[in-house]
Amino acid sequence: MEFSDLKLLPILLETVAEEGYEEPTPIQEQAIPEVFAGRDILGCAQTGTGKTAAFALPIIQCLHEKGRASEEIPIRALVVTPTRELASQVAESFSVYGAKTSVRTGVIFGGVRYKDQIQMLHRGIDVLVATPGRLIDLVGRGNVVLSQVEIFVLDEADRMLDMGFIEDIRKIIRKIPKKRQTLFFSATMPPTIRRLADSIVTEPVEIAVTPVASTVELTGQTIFLVEDSSKLSLLRFLIRNPAFGRVLMFCNTKYKVDRICSTLRRSDITAKALHSDKSQRVRESTLAQFKDGKIRILVATDIAARGIDVDDITHVINFDMPQTAETYVHRIGRTGRAGAEGSAVSFVSLQERALLAEIEKLINKNIRVIHEHPFRSPLSASAPTLIDGNDVPVKKTVGRTRDRKRTGRKRR
Repeated sequence: MEFSDLKLLPILLETVAEEGYEEPTPIQEQAIPEVFAGRDILGCAQTGTGKTAAFALPIIQCLHEKGRASEEIPIRALVVTPTRELASQVAESFSVYGAKTSVRTGVIFGGVRYKDQIQMLHRGIDVLVATPGRLIDLVGRGNVVLSQVEIFVLDEADRMLDMGFIEDIRKIIRKIPKKRQTLFFSATMPPTIRRLADSIVTEPVEIAVTPVASTVELTGQTIFLVEDSSKLSLLRFLIRNPAFGRVLMFCNTKYKVDRICSTLRRSDITAKALHSDKSQRVRESTLAQFKDGKIRILVATDIAARGIDVDDITHVINFDMPQTAETYVHRIGRTGRAGAEGSAVSFVSLQERALLAEIEKLINKNIRVIHEHPFRSPLSASAPTLIDGNDVPVKKTVGRTRDRKRTGRKRR
Protein backbone atom coordinates (compact mmCIF):
# COMPACT_ATOMS: atom_id res chain seq x y z
CA MET A 1 0.00 0.00 0.00
CA GLU A 2 1.05 3.57 -0.69
CA PHE A 3 -0.12 6.82 0.89
CA SER A 4 -2.01 7.56 -2.31
CA ASP A 5 -4.24 4.55 -1.54
CA LEU A 6 -5.43 6.19 1.69
CA LYS A 7 -7.44 8.93 -0.11
CA LEU A 8 -5.33 11.75 1.21
CA LEU A 9 -5.63 15.17 -0.42
CA PRO A 10 -3.06 15.93 -3.14
CA ILE A 11 -1.52 18.69 -1.01
CA LEU A 12 -0.97 16.20 1.82
CA LEU A 13 0.46 13.64 -0.57
CA GLU A 14 2.85 16.31 -1.82
CA THR A 15 4.00 17.01 1.73
CA VAL A 16 4.43 13.32 2.51
CA ALA A 17 6.44 12.87 -0.69
CA GLU A 18 8.62 15.87 0.16
CA GLU A 19 9.35 14.25 3.50
CA GLY A 20 10.53 11.19 1.56
CA TYR A 21 7.78 8.66 2.31
CA GLU A 22 5.39 6.72 0.13
CA GLU A 23 4.61 3.52 2.05
CA PRO A 24 2.52 3.87 5.24
CA THR A 25 3.19 1.87 8.38
CA PRO A 26 0.63 -0.70 9.58
CA ILE A 27 -1.01 1.63 12.09
CA GLN A 28 -1.35 4.31 9.42
CA GLU A 29 -2.94 1.81 7.02
CA GLN A 30 -5.49 0.81 9.66
CA ALA A 31 -6.18 4.09 11.45
CA ILE A 32 -6.38 6.71 8.68
CA PRO A 33 -9.48 5.25 6.93
CA GLU A 34 -11.27 4.87 10.29
CA VAL A 35 -10.57 8.49 11.25
CA PHE A 36 -12.00 9.57 7.88
CA ALA A 37 -15.08 7.45 8.64
CA GLY A 38 -15.62 9.33 11.91
CA ARG A 39 -15.10 6.26 14.10
CA ASP A 40 -13.63 6.31 17.59
CA ILE A 41 -10.31 4.47 17.82
CA LEU A 42 -8.75 2.47 20.62
CA GLY A 43 -5.16 2.01 19.50
CA CYS A 44 -2.40 -0.02 21.12
CA ALA A 45 0.81 1.19 19.50
CA GLN A 46 4.35 1.53 20.73
CA THR A 47 6.96 4.16 19.96
CA GLY A 48 8.30 4.13 16.42
CA THR A 49 5.15 2.79 14.74
CA GLY A 50 4.20 6.03 12.99
CA LYS A 51 1.31 6.71 15.36
CA THR A 52 1.46 10.52 15.20
CA ALA A 53 0.98 10.64 11.43
CA ALA A 54 -1.81 8.05 11.78
CA PHE A 55 -3.98 10.64 13.52
CA ALA A 56 -2.41 13.94 12.38
CA LEU A 57 -2.83 13.44 8.62
CA PRO A 58 -6.55 12.57 8.65
CA ILE A 59 -7.34 15.26 11.26
CA ILE A 60 -5.66 17.91 9.12
CA GLN A 61 -7.56 16.74 6.06
CA CYS A 62 -10.93 16.66 7.82
CA LEU A 63 -10.52 20.17 9.24
CA HIS A 64 -9.20 21.58 5.97
CA GLU A 65 -12.06 20.14 3.94
CA LYS A 66 -14.72 21.43 6.35
CA GLY A 67 -13.35 24.94 6.27
CA ARG A 68 -14.46 27.51 8.84
CA ALA A 69 -17.95 28.86 9.46
CA SER A 70 -16.59 32.32 10.39
CA GLU A 71 -13.38 34.30 10.57
CA GLU A 72 -12.97 33.27 14.19
CA ILE A 73 -10.86 30.17 14.65
CA PRO A 74 -12.18 27.91 17.41
CA ILE A 75 -10.21 24.94 18.71
CA ARG A 76 -11.65 22.05 16.70
CA ALA A 77 -9.13 19.31 17.53
CA LEU A 78 -7.50 18.76 20.91
CA VAL A 79 -4.47 16.49 21.41
CA VAL A 80 -3.39 15.83 25.00
CA THR A 81 0.04 14.35 25.70
CA PRO A 82 1.82 13.61 29.01
CA THR A 83 5.05 15.59 28.53
CA ARG A 84 6.34 18.85 27.13
CA GLU A 85 8.74 17.11 24.77
CA LEU A 86 6.03 14.94 23.25
CA ALA A 87 3.65 17.90 22.96
CA SER A 88 6.30 19.88 21.06
CA GLN A 89 7.00 17.00 18.71
CA VAL A 90 3.33 16.28 17.98
CA ALA A 91 2.66 19.97 17.32
CA GLU A 92 5.67 20.10 15.01
CA SER A 93 4.30 17.12 13.06
CA PHE A 94 0.92 18.84 12.65
CA SER A 95 2.66 22.00 11.44
CA VAL A 96 4.80 20.13 8.92
CA TYR A 97 2.00 17.96 7.55
CA GLY A 98 -0.46 20.86 7.43
CA ALA A 99 1.90 23.45 5.96
CA LYS A 100 -0.01 23.61 2.65
CA THR A 101 -3.47 23.60 4.24
CA SER A 102 -5.53 26.19 6.08
CA VAL A 103 -5.16 24.35 9.38
CA ARG A 104 -3.36 26.22 12.17
CA THR A 105 -1.72 24.43 15.09
CA GLY A 106 -0.62 25.63 18.53
CA VAL A 107 0.97 24.02 21.55
CA ILE A 108 0.80 24.80 25.27
CA PHE A 109 2.72 23.27 28.18
CA GLY A 110 4.21 24.27 31.52
CA GLY A 111 7.65 25.66 32.10
CA VAL A 112 7.29 28.66 29.77
CA ARG A 113 5.67 32.10 30.06
CA TYR A 114 1.89 32.32 29.93
CA LYS A 115 2.00 35.53 27.86
CA ASP A 116 3.33 33.99 24.66
CA GLN A 117 0.92 31.05 24.80
CA ILE A 118 -2.08 33.29 25.51
CA GLN A 119 -1.20 35.54 22.55
CA MET A 120 -1.00 32.47 20.31
CA LEU A 121 -4.41 31.30 21.52
CA HIS A 122 -6.01 34.69 20.92
CA ARG A 123 -4.75 34.69 17.32
CA GLY A 124 -6.80 31.54 16.77
CA ILE A 125 -5.86 27.92 16.09
CA ASP A 126 -7.66 24.84 14.75
CA VAL A 127 -5.56 22.20 16.53
CA LEU A 128 -4.33 22.55 20.10
CA VAL A 129 -1.67 20.18 21.44
CA ALA A 130 -1.34 20.41 25.22
CA THR A 131 -0.13 18.84 28.42
CA PRO A 132 -2.84 18.33 31.06
CA GLY A 133 -1.66 20.73 33.77
CA ARG A 134 -1.19 23.84 31.62
CA LEU A 135 -4.37 23.09 29.68
CA ILE A 136 -6.52 22.94 32.83
CA ASP A 137 -4.82 26.09 34.10
CA LEU A 138 -5.59 28.10 30.95
CA VAL A 139 -9.13 26.73 30.76
CA GLY A 140 -9.66 27.93 34.32
CA ARG A 141 -8.32 31.39 33.40
CA GLY A 142 -10.71 31.59 30.47
CA ASN A 143 -7.95 31.62 27.85
CA VAL A 144 -8.87 28.23 26.36
CA VAL A 145 -12.40 27.41 25.19
CA LEU A 146 -13.06 23.74 24.37
CA SER A 147 -16.79 23.93 23.56
CA GLN A 148 -16.27 23.42 19.82
CA VAL A 149 -13.82 20.52 19.92
CA GLU A 150 -14.80 17.95 17.29
CA ILE A 151 -11.88 15.52 17.62
CA PHE A 152 -10.16 14.59 20.88
CA VAL A 153 -6.87 12.67 20.88
CA LEU A 154 -5.46 11.16 24.08
CA ASP A 155 -1.89 10.12 23.36
CA GLU A 156 0.31 7.91 25.58
CA ALA A 157 -2.58 7.14 27.93
CA ASP A 158 -0.58 4.63 29.98
CA ARG A 159 2.05 7.25 30.72
CA MET A 160 -0.75 9.60 31.81
CA LEU A 161 -1.59 6.97 34.41
CA ASP A 162 2.05 6.57 35.46
CA MET A 163 2.39 10.34 35.96
CA GLY A 164 -0.84 10.72 37.92
CA PHE A 165 -2.76 12.63 35.24
CA ILE A 166 -5.87 10.48 35.06
CA GLU A 167 -8.02 12.83 37.19
CA ASP A 168 -6.82 15.76 35.07
CA ILE A 169 -7.91 13.87 31.96
CA ARG A 170 -11.36 13.37 33.44
CA LYS A 171 -11.58 17.11 34.12
CA ILE A 172 -10.64 17.86 30.50
CA ILE A 173 -13.21 15.40 29.18
CA ARG A 174 -15.93 17.19 31.15
CA LYS A 175 -15.01 20.41 29.32
CA ILE A 176 -15.30 19.08 25.76
CA PRO A 177 -18.53 18.19 23.91
CA LYS A 178 -20.00 14.75 24.49
CA LYS A 179 -20.64 14.50 20.77
CA ARG A 180 -17.13 14.18 19.40
CA GLN A 181 -14.69 11.74 17.81
CA THR A 182 -12.18 10.26 20.25
CA LEU A 183 -8.84 8.72 19.30
CA PHE A 184 -7.26 6.91 22.27
CA PHE A 185 -3.68 5.60 22.04
CA SER A 186 -1.60 3.67 24.55
CA ALA A 187 1.57 1.58 24.27
CA THR A 188 0.18 -0.90 26.79
CA MET A 189 -3.36 -1.71 27.84
CA PRO A 190 -3.48 -2.64 31.55
CA PRO A 191 -6.96 -2.91 33.17
CA THR A 192 -6.90 0.65 34.53
CA ILE A 193 -6.22 2.09 31.08
CA ARG A 194 -8.87 -0.14 29.53
CA ARG A 195 -11.45 1.12 32.02
CA LEU A 196 -10.51 4.73 31.23
CA ALA A 197 -10.82 4.04 27.52
CA ASP A 198 -14.22 2.42 27.93
CA SER A 199 -15.45 5.55 29.72
CA ILE A 200 -14.56 7.96 26.91
CA VAL A 201 -14.79 6.08 23.60
CA THR A 202 -17.96 4.93 21.87
CA GLU A 203 -18.02 1.67 19.90
CA PRO A 204 -14.35 2.08 18.99
CA VAL A 205 -12.39 0.36 16.29
CA GLU A 206 -9.59 -1.48 18.09
CA ILE A 207 -6.19 -1.33 16.43
CA ALA A 208 -3.11 -3.12 17.73
CA VAL A 209 0.02 -3.11 15.61
CA THR A 210 2.02 -5.17 18.12
CA PRO A 211 0.77 -7.55 20.80
CA VAL A 212 -0.25 -5.77 23.99
CA ALA A 213 2.70 -5.24 26.36
CA SER A 214 5.18 -6.83 23.95
CA THR A 215 8.60 -5.43 23.21
CA VAL A 216 9.66 -4.28 19.78
CA GLU A 217 10.41 -7.52 17.96
CA LEU A 218 13.76 -6.56 16.50
CA THR A 219 15.17 -5.21 19.73
CA GLY A 220 17.90 -7.49 21.06
CA GLN A 221 17.55 -7.69 24.83
CA THR A 222 20.35 -8.68 27.19
CA ILE A 223 20.92 -8.69 30.94
CA PHE A 224 24.17 -8.12 32.86
CA LEU A 225 24.11 -9.40 36.44
CA VAL A 226 26.13 -6.83 38.35
CA GLU A 227 26.10 -5.30 41.81
CA ASP A 228 25.21 -1.63 42.21
CA SER A 229 28.76 -0.72 43.21
CA SER A 230 30.12 -2.03 39.88
CA LYS A 231 27.53 -0.60 37.49
CA LEU A 232 29.56 2.49 36.58
CA SER A 233 32.62 0.37 35.85
CA LEU A 234 30.54 -1.95 33.65
CA LEU A 235 29.12 1.06 31.81
CA ARG A 236 32.56 2.46 31.02
CA PHE A 237 33.66 -1.00 29.88
CA LEU A 238 30.73 -1.44 27.50
CA ILE A 239 30.73 1.97 25.88
CA ARG A 240 34.35 1.55 24.85
CA ASN A 241 32.83 -0.58 22.10
CA PRO A 242 32.19 1.78 19.13
CA ALA A 243 29.03 -0.15 18.27
CA PHE A 244 27.46 1.72 21.19
CA GLY A 245 26.84 4.74 19.01
CA ARG A 246 23.91 6.88 20.15
CA VAL A 247 22.84 5.71 23.60
CA LEU A 248 19.80 6.56 25.71
CA MET A 249 20.31 5.52 29.32
CA PHE A 250 17.73 5.42 32.10
CA CYS A 251 18.15 5.99 35.83
CA ASN A 252 15.42 6.09 38.44
CA THR A 253 16.47 9.32 40.19
CA LYS A 254 17.53 12.81 39.11
CA TYR A 255 20.49 12.68 41.50
CA LYS A 256 21.87 9.56 39.85
CA VAL A 257 21.34 11.01 36.37
CA ASP A 258 23.49 14.03 37.26
CA ARG A 259 26.15 11.93 39.03
CA ILE A 260 26.57 9.55 36.09
CA CYS A 261 26.81 12.40 33.58
CA SER A 262 29.56 14.04 35.61
CA THR A 263 31.45 10.76 35.83
CA LEU A 264 31.21 10.13 32.08
CA ARG A 265 32.34 13.63 31.20
CA ARG A 266 35.41 13.19 33.39
CA SER A 267 36.20 10.19 31.20
CA ASP A 268 35.90 12.39 28.07
CA ILE A 269 32.59 10.82 27.05
CA THR A 270 30.01 13.29 25.76
CA ALA A 271 26.95 12.89 27.97
CA LYS A 272 24.16 15.14 29.19
CA ALA A 273 21.32 14.84 31.66
CA LEU A 274 17.60 15.13 31.04
CA HIS A 275 15.20 15.36 33.98
CA SER A 276 12.40 17.52 35.35
CA ASP A 277 14.71 19.91 37.23
CA LYS A 278 16.10 21.14 33.93
CA SER A 279 14.47 24.23 32.43
CA GLN A 280 12.48 23.89 29.23
CA ARG A 281 15.18 25.78 27.32
CA VAL A 282 17.90 23.42 28.57
CA ARG A 283 15.77 20.35 27.85
CA GLU A 284 15.11 21.44 24.28
CA SER A 285 18.77 22.30 23.72
CA THR A 286 19.89 18.95 25.11
CA LEU A 287 17.48 17.02 22.88
CA ALA A 288 18.60 19.00 19.83
CA GLN A 289 22.25 18.18 20.55
CA PHE A 290 21.40 14.50 21.02
CA LYS A 291 19.54 14.43 17.68
CA ASP A 292 22.44 16.20 15.94
CA GLY A 293 24.95 13.68 17.28
CA LYS A 294 26.79 16.21 19.44
CA ILE A 295 25.93 14.15 22.51
CA ARG A 296 26.74 10.45 22.46
CA ILE A 297 24.92 9.45 25.65
CA LEU A 298 21.70 10.98 26.95
CA VAL A 299 21.02 10.03 30.59
CA ALA A 300 17.40 10.51 31.60
CA THR A 301 14.62 9.73 34.02
CA ASP A 302 11.48 8.07 32.68
CA ILE A 303 9.31 11.18 32.89
CA ALA A 304 11.82 13.39 31.10
CA ALA A 305 12.47 10.83 28.36
CA ARG A 306 8.82 10.30 27.45
CA GLY A 307 8.16 11.58 23.97
CA ILE A 308 11.78 11.53 22.79
CA ASP A 309 11.61 11.08 19.03
CA VAL A 310 15.17 10.39 17.88
CA ASP A 311 16.24 8.09 15.10
CA ASP A 312 19.51 6.16 15.17
CA ILE A 313 19.44 5.26 18.87
CA THR A 314 21.63 2.17 18.76
CA HIS A 315 21.21 1.18 22.40
CA VAL A 316 18.95 1.71 25.36
CA ILE A 317 20.71 1.02 28.66
CA ASN A 318 18.76 0.43 31.84
CA PHE A 319 21.33 1.51 34.42
CA ASP A 320 18.56 1.05 36.97
CA MET A 321 15.77 -1.42 36.37
CA PRO A 322 12.38 0.29 36.08
CA GLN A 323 9.89 -0.01 38.91
CA THR A 324 7.19 -1.50 36.66
CA ALA A 325 7.34 -4.01 33.84
CA GLU A 326 5.29 -1.71 31.59
CA THR A 327 7.93 1.01 31.95
CA TYR A 328 10.54 -1.45 30.67
CA VAL A 329 8.49 -1.83 27.49
CA HIS A 330 8.36 1.95 27.09
CA ARG A 331 12.08 2.32 27.61
CA ILE A 332 13.32 -0.24 25.13
CA GLY A 333 10.87 1.02 22.52
CA ARG A 334 13.25 3.94 21.99
CA THR A 335 15.47 1.68 19.88
CA GLY A 336 14.58 -0.91 17.23
CA ARG A 337 12.12 1.56 15.69
CA ALA A 338 10.08 1.27 12.51
CA GLY A 339 11.47 -2.14 11.59
CA ALA A 340 15.12 -1.36 12.31
CA GLU A 341 17.22 -3.40 14.69
CA GLY A 342 18.33 -2.12 18.07
CA SER A 343 19.69 -3.31 21.39
CA ALA A 344 18.50 -2.95 24.97
CA VAL A 345 20.98 -3.66 27.77
CA SER A 346 19.92 -3.90 31.42
CA PHE A 347 22.10 -3.88 34.53
CA VAL A 348 20.46 -6.07 37.18
CA SER A 349 21.62 -6.17 40.79
CA LEU A 350 20.57 -8.71 43.39
CA GLN A 351 17.93 -6.30 44.70
CA GLU A 352 16.47 -5.94 41.20
CA ARG A 353 16.01 -9.64 40.41
CA ALA A 354 12.32 -9.51 41.40
CA LEU A 355 11.74 -6.65 38.92
CA LEU A 356 13.38 -8.71 36.19
CA ALA A 357 11.04 -11.60 36.93
CA GLU A 358 8.01 -9.31 36.54
CA ILE A 359 9.31 -8.03 33.21
CA GLU A 360 9.89 -11.53 31.84
CA LYS A 361 6.40 -12.53 32.95
CA LEU A 362 4.85 -9.54 31.16
CA ILE A 363 6.71 -10.00 27.88
CA ASN A 364 6.44 -13.80 28.11
CA LYS A 365 10.12 -14.19 27.34
CA ASN A 366 13.35 -15.04 29.17
CA ILE A 367 15.86 -12.27 28.51
CA ARG A 368 19.35 -13.43 27.59
CA VAL A 369 21.85 -13.14 30.46
CA ILE A 370 25.50 -12.30 29.80
CA HIS A 371 27.52 -13.93 32.57
CA GLU A 372 31.04 -13.44 31.21
CA HIS A 373 32.16 -9.87 31.84
CA PRO A 374 34.77 -8.35 34.18
CA PHE A 375 32.24 -7.06 36.70
CA ARG A 376 29.84 -9.95 36.98
CA SER A 377 28.07 -10.54 40.25
CA PRO A 378 29.55 -13.43 42.32
CA LEU A 379 26.02 -14.78 42.65
CA SER A 380 25.95 -15.52 38.93
CA ALA A 381 29.31 -17.29 38.77
CA SER A 382 27.82 -20.77 38.78
CA ALA A 383 25.35 -20.03 35.98
CA PRO A 384 26.10 -21.27 32.45
CA THR A 385 27.93 -18.97 30.08
CA LEU A 386 25.83 -17.86 27.10
CA ILE A 387 28.57 -16.18 25.11
CA ASP A 388 32.31 -16.57 25.00
CA GLY A 389 34.95 -14.37 26.57
CA ASN A 390 34.48 -10.63 26.45
CA ASP A 391 32.07 -10.54 23.52
CA VAL A 392 29.61 -7.69 23.99
CA PRO A 393 26.02 -8.23 22.84
CA VAL A 394 25.63 -5.39 20.37
CA LYS A 395 24.08 -4.95 16.97
CA LYS A 396 25.45 -2.49 14.47
CA THR A 397 22.29 -0.60 13.73
CA VAL A 398 23.29 2.91 12.74
CA GLY A 399 23.17 2.30 9.02
CA ARG A 400 19.78 0.62 9.15
CA THR A 401 18.05 3.04 11.47
CA ARG A 402 19.00 5.95 9.27
CA ASP A 403 17.02 4.38 6.44
CA ARG A 404 13.72 4.91 8.21
CA LYS A 405 11.73 7.49 10.13
CA ARG A 406 8.73 7.30 12.36
CA THR A 407 6.20 8.79 9.92
CA GLY A 408 6.24 5.86 7.51
CA ARG A 409 8.54 3.59 5.59
CA LYS A 410 11.00 5.55 3.59
CA ARG A 411 11.27 5.23 -0.15
CA ARG A 412 13.87 2.67 -1.16
